[in-house]
Amino acid sequence: MPDSRSDMPDEQLMLAYARGDAAAFDQLYARHEAGLYRFVRRLLGAGLSAQADEVFQDAWLRIVSARASFQPQGAAWRTWAFTIAHNAAMDRLRVAGREVAVHPEDDGEGDAPLDWLAAQAGRLSPSSEDLAFWRAAGAQLLHCLDALPDAQRAAFLLHHEDGASVEDLAQRLALPFETAKSRLRYALKKLRGCMGAYLDVLEPAR
Repeated sequence: MPDSRSDMPDEQLMLAYARGDAAAFDQLYARHEAGLYRFVRRLLGAGLSAQADEVFQDAWLRIVSARASFQPQGAAWRTWAFTIAHNAAMDRLRVAGREVAVHPEDDGEGDAPLDWLAAQAGRLSPSSEDLAFWRAAGAQLLHCLDALPDAQRAAFLLHHEDGASVEDLAQRLALPFETAKSRLRYALKKLRGCMGAYLDVLEPAR
């Protein structure tokens, strides 16, 4: 018999877990493990990628510890959880005093940055004959993300990975609206500049 929890919204699963239903947490974890890990790893950048597993587990421990405080009438569970993961990653970056060199890397998760690049180019997916180009573009975008200042990279990832609006960013990062807007704008400007050669090639496809 199928588990009825598989059809429950995230918010209801969290409430059930807070009441003692451990299986509800298992469902939440399975549903969001990959996305939350990718988000943490991209926030940390290449310089701290070796610590991604530890920060990822810390984020889930914080989620577990805060289970009783979750209120579904506030933010969606995903928004709440991604904010906790953001805080865990930024705490680690502050402790590390992150000033590292930028190293392009292929982490095996190239599709996510390609989604953003494709959106900028007005295309939905790479064609088979352009696959090598798109792989190179994805690797370059990871390089560009890692080169962003931590605060700007966080704003971009919350916007891109979790769909946060500028208003959401301001609220979740406890920033004035204009500051959140500026961080996102500067991040996008730097990314477009860093990705310029690739976007120029794709310009006719718009």
